[in-house]
Amino acid sequence: MTAIKHALQRDIFTPNDERLLGIVNVCKAGKKKKNCFLCATVTTERPVQVKVVKVKKSDKGDFYKRQQTWELRDLTVVDAKDASKENPEFDLHFEKVYKWLASSTAEKNSFISCIWKLNQRYLRKKLEFVNVSSQLLEESVPSGESQSVAGGDEDALEEYQELSAREEQDIEGMMEMCEYAVSNAEAFAEKLFKELQVLDGANIQSIMASEKQVNILMKLLDDALAEVDTIEGKLSSYEEMLQSVKDQMDQISQSNRLIQISSTNNGKLLDEIQFLVNYMDLSKGHIRALQEGDLTSPRGIEACISASEALLQCMNVALRPGHDQLAAVTQQQKLFSELRDTFARRLTNHLNNVFVHQGHDQSSTLSQNSAELTLPKHSPLHRDLLRYAKLMEWLKNTQREKYEGLSRTYVDYMNRLYEREIKDFFEVAKIKMAGTSKEAKGKFATLPRKESALKQETESLHGSSGKLTGSTSSLNKLTVQGSNSRRSQSSSLLDMGNMSASDLDVADRTKFDKIFEQVLSELEPLCLAEQDFISKFFKLQQHQTVLPPLAQPETEETDGSIPSRMPPQADHRHSLSSEKDMVRLMMNKIFQSIEPELNSLIALGDKIDSFHSLYMLVKMSHHVWTAENVDPASFLSTTLGNVLVTVKRNFDKCISGQIKQMEEVKISKKSKVGILPFVTRFEEFPELAETIFRNAERRGDLDKAYVKLIRAVFMNVEKVANESQKTPRDVVMMENFHHIFSTLSRLKISCLDTERREAKHKYTDHLQSYVINSLGQPLEKLNHFFEGVESRVALGVREEEVSYHLAFNKQELRKVIKEYPGKEVKKGLDNLYKKVDKHLCEEESLLQVVWHSMQDEFIRQYKHFEGLIGRCYPGSGITMEFTIQDILEYFSSIAQSH
Repeated sequence: MTAIKHALQRDIFTPNDERLLGIVNVCKAGKKKKNCFLCATVTTERPVQVKVVKVKKSDKGDFYKRQQTWELRDLTVVDAKDASKENPEFDLHFEKVYKWLASSTAEKNSFISCIWKLNQRYLRKKLEFVNVSSQLLEESVPSGESQSVAGGDEDALEEYQELSAREEQDIEGMMEMCEYAVSNAEAFAEKLFKELQVLDGANIQSIMASEKQVNILMKLLDDALAEVDTIEGKLSSYEEMLQSVKDQMDQISQSNRLIQISSTNNGKLLDEIQFLVNYMDLSKGHIRALQEGDLTSPRGIEACISASEALLQCMNVALRPGHDQLAAVTQQQKLFSELRDTFARRLTNHLNNVFVHQGHDQSSTLSQNSAELTLPKHSPLHRDLLRYAKLMEWLKNTQREKYEGLSRTYVDYMNRLYEREIKDFFEVAKIKMAGTSKEAKGKFATLPRKESALKQETESLHGSSGKLTGSTSSLNKLTVQGSNSRRSQSSSLLDMGNMSASDLDVADRTKFDKIFEQVLSELEPLCLAEQDFISKFFKLQQHQTVLPPLAQPETEETDGSIPSRMPPQADHRHSLSSEKDMVRLMMNKIFQSIEPELNSLIALGDKIDSFHSLYMLVKMSHHVWTAENVDPASFLSTTLGNVLVTVKRNFDKCISGQIKQMEEVKISKKSKVGILPFVTRFEEFPELAETIFRNAERRGDLDKAYVKLIRAVFMNVEKVANESQKTPRDVVMMENFHHIFSTLSRLKISCLDTERREAKHKYTDHLQSYVINSLGQPLEKLNHFFEGVESRVALGVREEEVSYHLAFNKQELRKVIKEYPGKEVKKGLDNLYKKVDKHLCEEESLLQVVWHSMQDEFIRQYKHFEGLIGRCYPGSGITMEFTIQDILEYFSSIAQSH
């Protein structure tokens, strides 16, 4: 059976990667016996598949073939038929029941036991074993193992090893040498066992024969062990010697490490000492300069600057951890603090004395320079003080309170100095504006330095200057309640009760313009120089966010009348974030008198002549534009911008005053009107303004003023024409609009092109109207007759049938024509000429123009009458008693006779 099992494994299952674990020789029960084999196999690859394979021997040869295969998991019942008796029959229940008859009961039991093991090992399903002895199933589980048979089965299955090819050849050779190897396997096995025993005995005898050699070998081993002991003894002595050397080397290494640590510590200590000596030591020369250095000589100042910088460097050195606990460091720091305080006190006292001396010493007025109208120059003072700029920077970084105190002192004393100089400067300017010194004294008798009547008047007129805006309407809203009293007090070029344009000399206006320009030209470099000095001396170029108290804004009134525009200090501390703002606030404090003095000067110029506002607007606009290009937020730009608001307001009042004077014009009822006064004065205004505003930045303001004035002129001309009793309305309109048209055409002002065309249109219309109305009187009856003829025609009467109407027959026509012979016509025209001459004024010289227009209109009417006679009275032979040539001679002779 073993040989068959081996052959089946080799031929059928090995090629399919399967192992044969159980086999039984069977045939189907109840049929003709055809032997076959049922084999229990497992696959060598995982997952393991357990199968039951039916194998039969081929009829044509000695090889086997697979006939049918079942999966063990499909097996449900194994029936052994009888558990108590030996019975080779058994049933396997797959999809149907298969009945088998084994060749022996032992093979059947071995196969059923293999099936049970495989089920327990791989499937563990509830496979029912019927009529199977429990002893058979228990024997399949080895004693000493647990209830689970998985481990035992695995060992049993793993014990099987496939024979190699040589082993197969040896077994086949032994089986061929023994005739009963296949038929009587037990005898063959007994034979093999006996031969094995013979071989074991021969081996034992061979081993006993080599005992002598073993003894020799043992002796050699003993000698070797003794030699090993000797070597181990020597190695132990060597090890003791090396241990001693190691201890000595460890001591040397420890000593070297301590020496190295000590050397490192000494180097670090030397570095610390050198650091403190280099950065915490101040030379005796520097100490002497700080304590008693000369702050007046250039060499002494340079020494103090070097010493202060060295002191600041020593005080600002970044100490390393632990330095502050050293007594020497603490002592040096204390020394530095004392030197700092001492030098700061000396520097502060010295600069305070310089500021006070300058504030009191430079007390000269402008009386010496009254002819030149110049402000004193402070460049020598600035040059001397700039030597201390670096010391001021040192003071700012070390003693902030003293720095701020010096700043306040400088601002206070310079404020006094500049206020005195500026007031004197403006007094001289006002005297020069008013004329001679003697006349100025009379004019300025009521103008003390502080709280003067003129200043009060200026403030009542203008108030405190606000921010500059470009809108004329918004500026007009700034006019305050005192404008009426101001207008009544101040005289204008166009004031009919005061001096007129002809009364003022152009040289006076030019003189005023030069004085005003000189004032601005002197103030501008003064402010710029002072601002530049403050930035350099107080080191305010760099952007910082600290607001020094020296720039405290004032909320109280300046000179008792003009309140400051600055908000409270707390608001500034939050709103100002750069040192440019600090410079501007210091400038506001120092030059707080400039703006009120400028306003006072402007009020005086406006009072002398309201046309001065044109000069001042141009000059002030130019200086504001120049200052804003340099720095829009500077003190000079802000101050001039505020004053410009006042000037613009005066300019608007000048225009409004002229418009009011137009409205207040009264004409005589007894004399002819002629060219109205405000029309003549309007001609003077553009001529002067165009000269002043040539290439000016504020041209837009002048154009708006032009439009306002011309509109007011148009409106008031019509108003006067409507009110005129002596002169016909058409004559007033014709003459004045002709004058306006001529003026605008000559001046060529682009913004007034529309008004120029409108003036021409009005002049033409009223000329035509006057001519038509006047010509209706010399031929009055003839006019009425032909008007009746035209009315009949208009009612539908045919033109040739008009002569059949009683009132318009040929006899009536001849009667009317006879009333106007040539002599009478000429007489009527002569009377008309005299009347026109009486209506028209001589200034405009429109008599000939009007007379020529009347000639044209008369001829037109004559032709019209002739046409009506030809159409309505055809073939009647009726004609006028004078011809067109007669008309031309009448008009020409009348014009020449007068």
